Amino acid sequence: MSQAASATVETVPSNRLALAALILGGAAIGGSPIFVRMSEVGPMATAFWRVALALIPIFIFSLIKGKDAGPKPERLSDYALLVLPGVILAMDLAAWHLSITMTSVANATLLANLAPVFVTVIGFLFFRAAVTRLFVLGLALALAGVIILKGGPSAFGNGDLLGDGIAIVAALFYAGYILAIGRLRSRFDTIRIMLWSTASAAVFVFPLAFAFEDQIWPATAYGWAMVFGLAFVSHAGGQVAIAYALAYLPAAFSSLTLLLQPVVAAILAWMLLNEAIGPMQAIGGAVVLAGIMIARRG
Repeated sequence: MSQAASATVETVPSNRLALAALILGGAAIGGSPIFVRMSEVGPMATAFWRVALALIPIFIFSLIKGKDAGPKPERLSDYALLVLPGVILAMDLAAWHLSITMTSVANATLLANLAPVFVTVIGFLFFRAAVTRLFVLGLALALAGVIILKGGPSAFGNGDLLGDGIAIVAALFYAGYILAIGRLRSRFDTIRIMLWSTASAAVFVFPLAFAFEDQIWPATAYGWAMVFGLAFVSHAGGQVAIAYALAYLPAAFSSLTLLLQPVVAAILAWMLLNEAIGPMQAIGGAVVLAGIMIARRG
C-alpha cells in the first residue's frame, strides 16, 4: 500500500479500543436470533431485510465521511474483492436460517459456532497465521462453554443430520466472511467495505427470499420494527464494529470473541422472551468468557 493510501486509512488505535468494538459487535449480533424469532416474515425474508435496510445508515455514514472514507477501488479486481464478503455472507445467512428449520435450534446454534475453528485452521493452513497452544486451549474452552450453555452434549440428540450438515456449512461460510473482511481491512476503510458487502449480500439474498417465502413484506408496524432493529442494531451496528476491529486484531481471535453471541442471546431471551436461565446456562457463559480471556493471552 502506498503512503498516500495508508494515510487515508484510520489511525491505528490501541488494541483495547479495537477489542471493545469487537465485543460490542459480538453483543449486537447476539441479539439477532431474538429479532429473527420475533419477526413476522420467514427466515429468508428476514435475512433480506437485515441487509437491505442496513444499507440506509451505512450509506448515510459513507456520505458523511466523503473523501475521508479511504482509498477507492480502482481495478475490476478491487470491486470483486469488495463484493466477495457480501456473497459469502448471503450464503451464510441462507444456510444458517435453513438449518434452523431442519434441525433443532440447539444443534444449529452449536454447529454454527464452529466458525472460530474454521477461521483458525484456514488461517494456519493458507495464511501462515501463528497459532499458540494457549490460544488453542482458550478456543477449546470457549467451545465447551457454548456446548454447556446450550444444554450439554445431549442437545445434539434432537436434530436432523442434513440440517446439522447445513449448519456446519453456515459456520464455514461465516469463517470465510471473517477472513475476507480481515484481508480487505488492510486496504480499504470499514465503511467502504461494509457498503459494498452489505449491498451485494442483499442482492444475493433477495432471490432466495422471493423463491422460498410466501410473505416478504412485514404486515404491521411491529413487524417492521423487528426487521429494522435487526438491520440497524445487529448488522449496521454489529458487523460494522467487527469489520473495524478486524483491521487491528487477528481474525482467529476476533472470530473466537464472537462466541459471546450465544451468551448474549441467552440473556436477551431471558429478558424479552421469559426463557429461563438455569445453572447450566450460567456456567456455560462463564466458561465461554474464561476461554476468551485465555485465548487473548495466547
